[in-house]
Amino acid sequence: MTVQLKDIAKRLNISISTVSRVINGTGRVNKDTKELILKTIKEMGYQPNEVARSLKRKSANTIGVIVPDISNSFYASVIKGVEKVARENEHSVIVCNSDEDIQKEEEYVQLLLQKQVTGLVIATVGGDPQLFEQYKRSGIPFVFFDNLPNTQENFDVVTIDNLKAGYELAKHLVEQGHEKLAILTGPQHQSSAAERLQGFRKCLEENGLSVRDEWIGVGEFRKESGYKIMSEWLKQDELPTAIFAANDFLLYGAIKAILEKGLGVPHDIAAVCFDANDETGLIRPQITSVVQPADMIGSIAGEIIMRKEKNKNMPVFEKIVLEPKLIINESSQKRIGG
Repeated sequence: MTVQLKDIAKRLNISISTVSRVINGTGRVNKDTKELILKTIKEMGYQPNEVARSLKRKSANTIGVIVPDISNSFYASVIKGVEKVARENEHSVIVCNSDEDIQKEEEYVQLLLQKQVTGLVIATVGGDPQLFEQYKRSGIPFVFFDNLPNTQENFDVVTIDNLKAGYELAKHLVEQGHEKLAILTGPQHQSSAAERLQGFRKCLEENGLSVRDEWIGVGEFRKESGYKIMSEWLKQDELPTAIFAANDFLLYGAIKAILEKGLGVPHDIAAVCFDANDETGLIRPQITSVVQPADMIGSIAGEIIMRKEKNKNMPVFEKIVLEPKLIINESSQKRIGG
């Protein structure tokens, strides 16, 4: 049977409020009485109900994090960054995986608000203004990263310049001698997917290269999409000499299709992407990639939540734009000849 405050008070023949003051460290209690209460708590195996205590304080000291795909190492690193800041500030973290599903995202928002989280860190998949209104009505601080809501209103955000990063990644392929470039990207209502495509287009146009509609593959940020789109391209008589993928999963699916066709990377088709992460160094070829500072994104988002929690009337919205890093590897080596 669960030991309650009243059980301790009854054994010691003192008031429940006295026991409560000792447990919560509030108010004055005689030294001898305090020691006796603490000893009895230990003997009886009392465990405080943290949920009830947090409700009483009207704060669960918990940050909610919603990501589209928890299996993606980028999101895992962002969560790690948030969790680090949360622990430093005696907060916990609840993580929800929306699975690229706007309905799930909405359901998780409601769940987290019911649990009285003190802040939200979100990579939204919807971009729906109505969902943004739901975040606003929550009355708690929220920070967006990666995919941003489609609204003209101000909000706190930690991100990279996706258009610039897309431009630089495409520019690297152009500098390697590639003229027939294809792109794999995600849903265009998601800001990161749309801006990476914009950067790709801008680079090709400024370098006098054609942006071929048949080589713009729009799907989900999943291996299955990369595989399906690439498989269709491989049926064509003319093939791109290089592919640009808006995330690593899209590229992994594409490479699988290329290898099944009996072709190689980069000898037949070069490949680059966002956020390829091989800490072992064992994957061959190693992938040329734009890598976002994911851990830092999470940490900064967590710090914004902490600042806003301490000053709930803070009117300033923070837009933090971080620099990604282009890591050049084997998958995009220089193309020789046509």
